[in-house]
Amino acid sequence: MSRAYFDHAATAALLPEARQAWLEAIELVGNPTGLHTSARRVKALLEDARESIAADLGAHPTEVIFTATGSQGDSIAVLGGRALRPDRPAVAISAVEHPGVATVATMVDEVRELPVGPDALVDLDRAADLVDEDVALVSVQAVNGEVGTVQALDEVVELGHRVGALVHSDAVQALALPGLDLAATGLDLASVAAHKIGGPVGIGALLARRELALPAAGLGAGQERGIVSGTPSAALAAGFAAALRVVTALRRDVGAQPLWEVRRRIVAAVADLAAVRVNGPADPARQVPGIVHVTIDGVRADDVLFLLDSAGVDASTGASCRAGMHQPSDVVLAMTGSPADASSSIRLSFGWETSPEEVDRLVEVLPGIIGRARAAAAR
Repeated sequence: MSRAYFDHAATAALLPEARQAWLEAIELVGNPTGLHTSARRVKALLEDARESIAADLGAHPTEVIFTATGSQGDSIAVLGGRALRPDRPAVAISAVEHPGVATVATMVDEVRELPVGPDALVDLDRAADLVDEDVALVSVQAVNGEVGTVQALDEVVELGHRVGALVHSDAVQALALPGLDLAATGLDLASVAAHKIGGPVGIGALLARRELALPAAGLGAGQERGIVSGTPSAALAAGFAAALRVVTALRRDVGAQPLWEVRRRIVAAVADLAAVRVNGPADPARQVPGIVHVTIDGVRADDVLFLLDSAGVDASTGASCRAGMHQPSDVVLAMTGSPADASSSIRLSFGWETSPEEVDRLVEVLPGIIGRARAAAAR
């Protein structure tokens, strides 16, 4: 039995175009830092990928710094951005950040947590009181990876720049929809990753304004603008660029309507169930269509996921960077303050390639699974 995949926000299926680009590039031999002909071929491929990614993300090629993961980009941005403002002790992050930001922020002198409302949107009025001249960097996720909330980045950027702080965004979940245009956002730094859009696992990028002289993230020969040392993978970069070209074209030519239709079917199925509610903003402009986050009263999220898995449906509880360990969702706790809600919420995420048959299976098995999970929790 083929499986129904609803964990797209953790990792999307590898796109054929990305696979082909990687396979072709992996045949080339040569270190891109070398001077001979073979090395120059690899270097050209690497730089072509950088230029393609830059064009699709509204950046200059020199602003694209290849990393191994989105989380690595987060670390470099938060710690490096803080180091560029040594007279400012604080970093301000939203209460619903990805662990790539939330955990690294504990390594600075002072962390100010920007509160959110029940829809996971940053409360900008309350945030304004926390972002002052002591803040070196503000970091707010462009799209929350658990609930799918689209933050008002333009207002966040204005808030940070007003006091002279740098502004970073973990934009990993925004790459497909609504997309990212670095120049248009006014962001100083943004982190992205290939595998969220059907590119290969093992490559991401930090977009950093050209004028920012970020400190080196480690020792080595000083590749990637002197920030990330080590031999970059031209093959992974080519796969990343190919995947980004595909999703950019899908966003332009197909649009979000197919994903909104999948979301509509799932939300309609959930609406018929007792004590199950969909989380996130009511305003569609503040919600990505590819994530449906639900709280199911009277269950343990782990039980629901196990039963879905047994029925051939892949789903998750939220952020994928928890070393395979489920724990109550920090995002839901920040939204509702309820440990019960944080332990009984699941995420269903999908993409353009999600088939009607996959949705059929999900909506068919979900009511029975919730009933069985409630019975198990009541024992």
